[in-house]
Amino acid sequence: MADATQTIQQPVAAKQEASFVRAIGLFDGTMIVVGSMIGSGIFIVAAGISRQTGSPGGLLLTWILTGLLTVFAAISYGELAGMFPRAGGQYVYLREAYSPLWGFLYGWTLFLVIQTGTIAAVAVGFARYLGVLFPAISPTAWIISPIALSSKYAISLSVQQLVGILMIVFLTFLNTRGVRIGKLIQNIFTSAKTLALLGLIVVCVFIGRNAAAISDNFGHFWAIRGAQPLEPGASFLRGLVPTVTAASGSFGLFVAYGVAQVGSLFSADAWNNIGFAAAEVKNPKRDVALSMAFGTLIVITLYCLANVAYLCTLPLAQIQNAPDDRVASAALAAVFGPAGAAIMAVAIIISTFGCNNGLILAGARVSYAMARDGLFFKSTGTLNQKGVPGSALIYQGIWITVLILVRTRRVSGLGEVSYGNLYSDLLDYVVFSALLFYVLTIAGIFALRKKRPDAERPYKAPGYPFIPLLYIVAATAIMFVLLLYQTQTAGRGLVIVLIGAPVYLFWSRRSAAAKHAA
Repeated sequence: MADATQTIQQPVAAKQEASFVRAIGLFDGTMIVVGSMIGSGIFIVAAGISRQTGSPGGLLLTWILTGLLTVFAAISYGELAGMFPRAGGQYVYLREAYSPLWGFLYGWTLFLVIQTGTIAAVAVGFARYLGVLFPAISPTAWIISPIALSSKYAISLSVQQLVGILMIVFLTFLNTRGVRIGKLIQNIFTSAKTLALLGLIVVCVFIGRNAAAISDNFGHFWAIRGAQPLEPGASFLRGLVPTVTAASGSFGLFVAYGVAQVGSLFSADAWNNIGFAAAEVKNPKRDVALSMAFGTLIVITLYCLANVAYLCTLPLAQIQNAPDDRVASAALAAVFGPAGAAIMAVAIIISTFGCNNGLILAGARVSYAMARDGLFFKSTGTLNQKGVPGSALIYQGIWITVLILVRTRRVSGLGEVSYGNLYSDLLDYVVFSALLFYVLTIAGIFALRKKRPDAERPYKAPGYPFIPLLYIVAATAIMFVLLLYQTQTAGRGLVIVLIGAPVYLFWSRRSAAAKHAA
């Protein structure tokens, strides 16, 4: 009987020693990149960009510049991905290039805001557009009415919030069942959303083309009209830095295009997520870099064509003043009438569902890598029996839920109370910081070539040192503009990053004490 018990227990013990499953091929990796990048931004941010740049040419040029920056970053990251094909991606690159502190500051900001805030925003966007089809899913259909936590914050649960949370719970659960399920969902929904975006482009360019819009937009391609004033981001700067518009000359154009990059770069972000899951890629030294390159090229091409489609359907003034900035909905409404809103809602529901699956799958791998270094909760550094970081996925899901539940609270001069979303404010704050981490990571290529000249590099950054350097210069120029004209949000973002320094000291000392005790 004892022998039988040992025979039964042995496989159970072996199962507990789970390891990552290398199940992600080149196509899967490309789908993770494409699916994580395409959310709801491409359907919305064109309104803000067109107001900032003030011309059809400015709208398209903004996306072209974003495309060049994103592709330059992706092909440069490939060198780091080939050197460090491990779970954690950019966290690992910064740790190896500089020190564990820099890796932690990135991982901390990613977990606290960048990844989780984006997932929360996409989840609520999913619920908002589902509400177009099912009006009961409303932001004011309260399950728990807002409860004030302070003068600036509250907590609430509406039907819209509940649907967003249920989406997070569902996708988190599916991803705990193994990477093969996660990649299957990603492949299906990314293929569907890519076809939907292609359908939008074809419909607007070939079926719903508007001769008056085409004449207005392409006949006055660079004529600036309706450009919004851009004021310095802090009162102490107003005597030093002028208020400008895109029509204010070369400096005004420089500022307008710099500020406009916030919307387009955010919509084109998450291309680096495949690096987080490198330990599950079949041939990581080759396919992580190729997935980033192919994925970004596909998405940027679609994004530029989508904006051409908007310009073929709507005059610039209608793009600038689209209701709730829903430019894609306005374009389809111009083609199909009231049914266009429902068609667009279905497309965005598919897009946001697939986007969040990719973000949830990838984001938990960074928490796992941090925990393996003793810099996060110990349980998040383990894999479940399906070979995925189940605890990290759960911790991530809990924090996303908190971000959805907590609301910002504003009281007008008339005493009227309005509620915003905490994650929305936080994402505004960290756009500058996210760009800073990209610059530091690409600068890490230079640092590692000096520190480890003989290290194996299966893939080398093409155009080195010029392409990585060009990205660093361009991104630094955008950060300079944001410091001047979005000072408060950039400053608060840096505060969020810097708060991570004492947290790092806590975790590192705790880890060192645990090792000493062992």
